[in-house]
Amino acid sequence: MNGRRYVIDSNALSKLTRPQRASAFFREHCRVPSEVIHEARFFADEGEFDHVEYSTTGSLLSVLREVMESVAIGDTGLIDLYANKGAADPILVACALEAKRKEEAFLLPMTWAIVTDDKAVRSKSVDFEIETLSSAEFLALLPRADRSAPA
Repeated sequence: MNGRRYVIDSNALSKLTRPQRASAFFREHCRVPSEVIHEARFFADEGEFDHVEYSTTGSLLSVLREVMESVAIGDTGLIDLYANKGAADPILVACALEAKRKEEAFLLPMTWAIVTDDKAVRSKSVDFEIETLSSAEFLALLPRADRSAPA
């Protein structure tokens, strides 16, 4: 499990307790895209996400362009800006794809996966050969002490 890293979606982040989000496991293994942190701005601990932020950079935006080019015109499953739905979803895929590509330079690369309950994100991840886990699957991976952490 040490060779795995996770990009966390807001729907999965909301299912974690504050102690789970503050755990050593979360800090070491998880990254939260800047856009997801923006969506989580109403969490009481929102200011504590700096140590796990996956920042939006120029190189990430280049990968995001690649992800968006793979979305068919008129397809609003992954993102629908008019309905204010899924603004962070393509960024999740781009973060995992960028991180996966950076790892390819190493002999023993980390495996990057997206933790989400969003069907469109899971579907788009398949297109780029990125693993996904549901929030329930991710919770089952947490160390025993973190799984039952009170809210």
